Amino acid sequence: MTPAAPSYAFLPGAADSPVILHVPHSAREIPAGVRAGIVLDDGALERELDHITDSHTAELAEAAARLAGVTPWRFVNRLSRLVVDPERFPDEREEMRAVGMGAVYTRTTHREVLRPRETDPEPLVARYFRPYAQAMTDAVAERLAAVGRAVVVDVHSYPTEPLPYELHGEGPRPPVCLGTDAFHTPPELLGAARKAFGEAVGEIGLDSPFAGAYVPLEHYGKEPRVSALMVEIRRDTYMTEPGGPAGPGLTRLASALAALVDAVSG
Repeated sequence: MTPAAPSYAFLPGAADSPVILHVPHSAREIPAGVRAGIVLDDGALERELDHITDSHTAELAEAAARLAGVTPWRFVNRLSRLVVDPERFPDEREEMRAVGMGAVYTRTTHREVLRPRETDPEPLVARYFRPYAQAMTDAVAERLAAVGRAVVVDVHSYPTEPLPYELHGEGPRPPVCLGTDAFHTPPELLGAARKAFGEAVGEIGLDSPFAGAYVPLEHYGKEPRVSALMVEIRRDTYMTEPGGPAGPGLTRLASALAALVDAVSG
């Protein structure tokens, strides 16, 4: 069985743009059938969504796309990461399985029960994770075919104070953290991001508190024409935590993201 409508949106950009802004964690929607498998009551679920959702990052990416001289493509998850987390490995390679937060979460940000331990993740992986992964793989392949390269920029946010689920929360928490991959993050991409966000927020960190960058597994570690960078924005720079409204910082950060897009589009 497949979803009645895709759980993601692939929004077109300029024909000659290599950039895909990937927004995997901005949504709060949970289909009723998936909600039935979550043990939290409605109030507790809303609080968990406040903590786990990268609020307003889809809005940020949309604003950056409007501001950019060369419009990037956008791949946006329409469902909460509490349905499936499309950026986790779906198997034992995923370190977050240690805290019940693999591709299908069984624990909350505060390490409380989200789903029963015996929950079989396969139905959710089959219905939501694999179609999403295939669509993202196809999106990258399309950019490779069209312009000969693809630049995946992951747009995330993170809380000012570490949450109990974080495995590496003891490190620095700068206004913007850039997550890198040894194979897929070339120096020129990292340099462009440092410049764009450094001018907007000042302090830029690297791979702390979150590290790495998303690349579809078909291309991961194999295709040098696919470059990738994760942009993690500390939430107090643009919104009221947790789960509150966006503030004026969103516009400044959208301008910085647009500057990065333009720097790597040529």
